[in-house]
Amino acid sequence: MDRRPAFWLLLAALALGAWWLLPSRTSSFTNLPPTARGEWIAFGDSLTSGIGANEGRDFPRQLSQRLGVNIRNLGVPGDTTQGGLARLDGAAKAQPRVVLLCLGGNDGLQQMGREQMFANLGVMIDRFHAAGAFVVLLGVRSATVRDKNEKPFEELARAKKVLLVPNILDGLITDPRLMSDTIHPNDAGYERIADKIEAALRPVMDKLR
Repeated sequence: MDRRPAFWLLLAALALGAWWLLPSRTSSFTNLPPTARGEWIAFGDSLTSGIGANEGRDFPRQLSQRLGVNIRNLGVPGDTTQGGLARLDGAAKAQPRVVLLCLGGNDGLQQMGREQMFANLGVMIDRFHAAGAFVVLLGVRSATVRDKNEKPFEELARAKKVLLVPNILDGLITDPRLMSDTIHPNDAGYERIADKIEAALRPVMDKLR
């Protein structure tokens, strides 16, 4: 059975959903198009570095191949938003054109304050914006039965005028076929994350190249 039509229907649905989640459509994004001329970067923790994936199957690499752009992987396993702040200036000084920002999961696992976590993410977004970058904020759920991070991520994305890809592990952590352990996806799981980010980016790609 040919599953390609179903895949493209799913991709179209994800793109439409991402479109309606924009703070106020593309005209309201900060730095669209970006003024920075550097490479794309993925700035995050183990989900970005690709723990659990085989070589070259992390989501930044998969996304890079699909979009035809180079994405430098700046994922540091175990990093928190505080750790991200410590290496922020170095990343921003490279004037990245697009930043895929994925931090916060370890803050929740280490029971750090949610308010401080989102304040730190806000500082990072502001710094990357000041460098001329277009920022894509990747949502991560809280380590609770009920996800308490969903609305704060939406509010932060709206306030900072960035593209949000909500809860990138949604649909993965409950499916052992997509996970290498209880936290990290496997190759197929990272492919699903790349699907979500690609669907969100496609409507604005002509302004990001």
